[in-house]
Amino acid sequence: MNFDERVSKLLEKEDYNVYDLAEIVSLLRSEKGCPWDKVQTHESIRRDFLEETYEVLEAIDCGSAEMMREELGDVLLQVIFHTDIEKDKGAFDLDAVADEVCKKLILRHPHVFGNVQADTVDKVLTNWDAIKKDEKKQKTYTDTLKSVPKVFPSLMRAQKLGKRASRAGVDFESKAQLLAAMRGELEKEEPNTADLLMLCANLARLEGGDAEEDLAHKCDAFTEKFEALEKNGQLGNASAEELYLKD
Repeated sequence: MNFDERVSKLLEKEDYNVYDLAEIVSLLRSEKGCPWDKVQTHESIRRDFLEETYEVLEAIDCGSAEMMREELGDVLLQVIFHTDIEKDKGAFDLDAVADEVCKKLILRHPHVFGNVQADTVDKVLTNWDAIKKDEKKQKTYTDTLKSVPKVFPSLMRAQKLGKRASRAGVDFESKAQLLAAMRGELEKEEPNTADLLMLCANLARLEGGDAEEDLAHKCDAFTEKFEALEKNGQLGNASAEELYLKD
């Protein structure tokens, strides 16, 4: 079909599916398509993917199904857009993307699709990590650390590095030992901020928390507390401790 026939076929529909979205993106990026869409590259829309992902997280936090549906659609658009760029190069298409993730899920769930026994979450995760390590040809613990993406937010990356180091037997024996290390750093004439942040990220890990999410919630609380103090005319009398520390 030519361009006009493909457009007409889409306009006749009342409901659309994933393959219709792929067709729309293909048309937008075609020679007769949209001037903006057809000049985009992986690099030019890289940040868009990140922003759309954060908007999905916001929708999850809001608990809005309608908002989540919209934002997940925007992320799906990003997936299909990047896939279409590679399809034009002859590298892979949407079916190949789906094929790979399906095979990955089947491979990493041998307790569902095979004969492996794993009746607890811990056993499932242990199997998952072992299969992933073999799949990615990670021969050393250092390989597993290097596989943590450098583009992750730094607190998230620090916590994941700590978790993977712990699997090699390198970890704090207790929360008390980690806190002692923090106190030791704070007592230095010039404490190293990066060392303290790394320790804080791993304190969250030892407590079963998520440093990135914990700090995000703290930022929200900080803003709310600041707003309350300002509304009540108390901002001028507020101390830094009052703002930064939990009541």
